[in-house]
Amino acid sequence: MKITVLIENKADNKLSKEHGLAILIEYNNKNYLLDTGASDLFLGNADKLGVDLSKVTAAVLSHSHYDHSGGYAAFFSRNSKAKVYLRTAAKERCYAKIGLFKQYIGIPKGILEQFTDRFIYVNNDNDYEMDEGVWLIPHKTEGCKTRDKKARMYRKTENGMHVDDFQHEHSLVFDGTNGLVILNSCCHSGVQNIVAEVKETFPGKEIAAVIGGFHLMGLTGTNSMSLKADEVKALGQQLMRLGVKHIYTGHCTGYPAYRILKETLGDRVQYLSTGTIIEL
Repeated sequence: MKITVLIENKADNKLSKEHGLAILIEYNNKNYLLDTGASDLFLGNADKLGVDLSKVTAAVLSHSHYDHSGGYAAFFSRNSKAKVYLRTAAKERCYAKIGLFKQYIGIPKGILEQFTDRFIYVNNDNDYEMDEGVWLIPHKTEGCKTRDKKARMYRKTENGMHVDDFQHEHSLVFDGTNGLVILNSCCHSGVQNIVAEVKETFPGKEIAAVIGGFHLMGLTGTNSMSLKADEVKALGQQLMRLGVKHIYTGHCTGYPAYRILKETLGDRVQYLSTGTIIEL
């Protein structure tokens, strides 16, 4: 199993970067694309990394935010067949809201309507096996709304604006040789909850790796989702107790939080950047 990061917040001088995430996964002789970043920049990185996007078998949208869905029109220009799997709730509009001010942060408007034949919607509450050994697992943890109200994230539904409970987010899970590999691009409901959800879904399976952002940016308190240093340390300890063997994180985790996780987890945790290649 080979995982290549096509776009991320950090990169060396040879590759492009942006606030976004796109990851290619090679598994059982098939190619899967998770997210497309915020723009078409991942295309150039794919070329430089020797990745042929026309060979992608299937794609997944982790959740309906712009920094993960901004490149689908560009992807479709390179790939004429692969379907994109997303939750039914992804049709709803996502906003960041502070007081009376609201900002649209969702999927670029018009994309879902323009490319209707490319998207496959999965029921919000159901586990879904999209291929042999490849699963999409929804959130099953109660209390997501409390966390997301703190983040000031909302969904515009037929019944008005509601605190986002992230029904539109799911984890992409692969049944690997040495255990389950979990990819969740932002872990809005908490990475520890997501790991617990997957362990409950697949009893007796070990967790070989967790890959993605942990939404810990703003450790100093400038961001509504910020955590104190001792809370980040406690999070690292929880992941150890859950038996996660390897952790690869970046994007919305932020480097201050990563440094604390590194102190807690040691070699078990590594930082992602554009061009990172993981072999499991």
